[in-house]
Amino acid sequence: MWADAGDATGLSREQLIAVNDAIGVLRRRLDAAHADVAARIAHESRAELGSGSLAKEYGYRTAGKLLAATGGISTGDASRLVKVGEATAPQTDLVGARLPARYELLREALASGALSIAAAGLIIALLDRCRVVAGVGRIGLAEEILAERCAGLGLDDVRKLIARAEAWLDPDGVQPKDEERRAKRSCTIVERDGMVHLNAVLDAETAAPVVTAMRGYVSAAFAARKDAPNPNPNPDAADANRRTVPMLHADALAMFCAHVLGCESRVPLAGATVIVRLTLDDLQAGSGSATIDGMDHPVNIGAARRMAAAGGVIPWVCGGRAKSWIGGGRNGCSREPNASPSRNVMVGVRCAGCHRG
Repeated sequence: MWADAGDATGLSREQLIAVNDAIGVLRRRLDAAHADVAARIAHESRAELGSGSLAKEYGYRTAGKLLAATGGISTGDASRLVKVGEATAPQTDLVGARLPARYELLREALASGALSIAAAGLIIALLDRCRVVAGVGRIGLAEEILAERCAGLGLDDVRKLIARAEAWLDPDGVQPKDEERRAKRSCTIVERDGMVHLNAVLDAETAAPVVTAMRGYVSAAFAARKDAPNPNPNPDAADANRRTVPMLHADALAMFCAHVLGCESRVPLAGATVIVRLTLDDLQAGSGSATIDGMDHPVNIGAARRMAAAGGVIPWVCGGRAKSWIGGGRNGCSREPNASPSRNVMVGVRCAGCHRG
């Protein structure tokens, strides 16, 4: 792929992408082999061997210290290598016969270069954490789905899938975690050097209307900038709109608070509405979890019901003879007590795709 180029500056755009892809696959395959070796080194350095430990023979207290020093990595990375290697290494029975690895599908994905060590570590931690609650069958299905869906994804996207998978594997565990996160919500206001510093830490339920409203304001601001009748072609002009997204977030917060104080003007939000997705069975049974558009972590059914009761959420039942439930309540200063939110949101949700149930 490098052809006759001396370094990366001599590569064409197509060659740069091809070389980058090859390096990624090579690195993932090499890390998979390293994890296999690391697990074996850890086995040969276990505490019960005493002075016969492999790590101690070479002057290191633990296998993690040895791996960190020789690989130039942190002890945390070395520990992850060992855990992934142990979970994906072939096993043996009492008579020494070879058995499949605890997570054979992940082992295959690592060997092929489809998964990175970091992604595999997140998946293994989830599967081990939910193994007793979910049972072997669901754990096997989750391993298969995650090994396939996480291939080619960045670590941030893998974390999002992990959060959804955990809610599916352990739906009863979602509510205690949600309650714990909700109890930690906070917003501090500090004035320093003529500036006011706001630091908010919000759970998903509390943050949903905040995030949705701010993103709606940003979308409306960019749309207005794009559709301006006579936009100034000179970006350096005094009247040029140079507001960044963080600036728009700050302006949105100020406008929302001013609107609440005055309650006389409509705030531009580009039709933003909080949308919560869940199955009809979970809604009726009062168990399981729900997802909020724009939020990574799912919430429990209790939180979804509270949000629906507030009147700002449009439950939309898909499949069969569907019937829409439109919550009333005080959804905004300018709305009537039982006024319906825009039905265009329901049409958009339906068109975007929905699952039966």
